[in-house]
Amino acid sequence: MPVKLRSIVLFFLPIATVLVAQSIPQATSASTAATRDTSYIDAQGTAYVTRVVPAPPDLSPEARKSLIRTTPDQGPPESLEHRRTQMELSGARQNAAWSKLCPNTIAESTIAGVPVRIVTPSSLSESNRHKVLINLHGGSFNADSGSFGESIPIAGYTGIKVVAVLYRLAPEHPFPAAVDDAVAVYRELLKSYKPNHIVIYGTSAGAVLTAEVAVKLKELGLPMPAALGIFSTLDRFDAVDDSQAIYTLQGFAGHLDPPDGGIHDPYYVGSTDPKDPVLSPIYADLHGLPPTLFVTSGRDALLSGTANLHRAYLRAGVDARLVLFDALPHAFWYDASLPESIEASHIMADFMVRQLAK
Repeated sequence: MPVKLRSIVLFFLPIATVLVAQSIPQATSASTAATRDTSYIDAQGTAYVTRVVPAPPDLSPEARKSLIRTTPDQGPPESLEHRRTQMELSGARQNAAWSKLCPNTIAESTIAGVPVRIVTPSSLSESNRHKVLINLHGGSFNADSGSFGESIPIAGYTGIKVVAVLYRLAPEHPFPAAVDDAVAVYRELLKSYKPNHIVIYGTSAGAVLTAEVAVKLKELGLPMPAALGIFSTLDRFDAVDDSQAIYTLQGFAGHLDPPDGGIHDPYYVGSTDPKDPVLSPIYADLHGLPPTLFVTSGRDALLSGTANLHRAYLRAGVDARLVLFDALPHAFWYDASLPESIEASHIMADFMVRQLAK
């Protein structure tokens, strides 16, 4: 089924808590959707385009079905309270679905005063007991969208314990609260694990946080972990990358506002300069960072940010690899029903295992 490219909401735009009375346009329907490609480029290089994009034929049937979304495109955005409630429900579904595939035990705890969730795979072997993976979850910095979906499959496929850091959220706790929480957990785990037996990884906001934490560790002179996993990231907060003006978090589905030239997510940025090198790692000195795997997808709102930061790592001489899945939307690997999610999780896990084996 062809899908129409339409404008979408920026990944880090703040969630409205009060809906202002306004005239909301009608959602696009089959009768009003464009049926041909259009293109106009103005004198500033801004593109006004419509595209009809068929789903690639080599997607799994499950992935093809997931692309058929009925999310209306007229908006407005959901409230923060509703978003957090929905993310809790989604997390419960992720826990159930992934735990069927990757049996485990899960314990709620604290490390260095920071809430954590410890996922121990049933496949944990004696040889892996001296290793640990640190997960920094996604959720636009204002919710937990994936601590279960990110930690359970990686624990299962690596056979290594995962500590999911439940860091403080914006807008209540802007930058650098989440970075400080993640660094505090890492410092504490260094008392029990060698740095070359630790991997830090995350998806979406957690991928951004992983990159931020790596820069902060270098700034503090702390030993680097064995590797990083940066799975769909923003590279900076001061500008809009190309893919953010094309895709929503659901690919082509849903509402998107045209870029307005402002900074991303002022609730997370707070009073920090958006070009701060810890906040926006594209501006940091990245030399000396550990091997890093980047993963993204063809209809990911953060495709450009992931590719840009990957190139910056390469320029700094970092052993950086990039894996791109065609056509799928942002963080598709949360969905345990997709064969592509299983494949992506194995790619992530295999990379971590290889780095920890060195």
